Amino acid sequence: MSPPRRPAPLPRIAPSPAAEPPYDEDRPAADIPAMPPYVQGTLALSLEPETPAPPTGRPLIWGPPGAIPDERRLRALAQAVAEILSGRRPPASVSCHLTGRAQAELTRSGKIINSARPPRAGRAHISQPEDGVVEMCAVVDCGDRSRVLALRLERRGVRWLCTEFETTP
Repeated sequence: MSPPRRPAPLPRIAPSPAAEPPYDEDRPAADIPAMPPYVQGTLALSLEPETPAPPTGRPLIWGPPGAIPDERRLRALAQAVAEILSGRRPPASVSCHLTGRAQAELTRSGKIINSARPPRAGRAHISQPEDGVVEMCAVVDCGDRSRVLALRLERRGVRWLCTEFETTP
């Protein structure tokens, strides 16, 4: 025989939290910061003028005059140009890093690199033939064969701009 069953406890009534915000006299003391007012369906705008933030996009390469540019940024530019020459990226995506003549030449050249997979630029080899001029080349791996991409950059103010590019057909 089984032991007698205990009766189930009855539900108890518990107080519920207040549904309305507290009145001014119910707010905490002044030394404890009060919660900001709840705003629904509107934008919380600050009417005080804010100091402008520094721009997030940096020029291609910063440095003192005559300094050799950053190799990572040069490799990224070579990668972008290789993707444009393979038809995987629009030419306008690097227009801020090229002179007008180089941009027109890049747009006119069209798809030069034919490959089944996206090209991948290797390590950049950098030379500085004169002050304010940098020439670099990178081997671009295209899967079945590799190509060489050469870029010439000139310093214009604080920015380096690509003035010419060349690749193997």
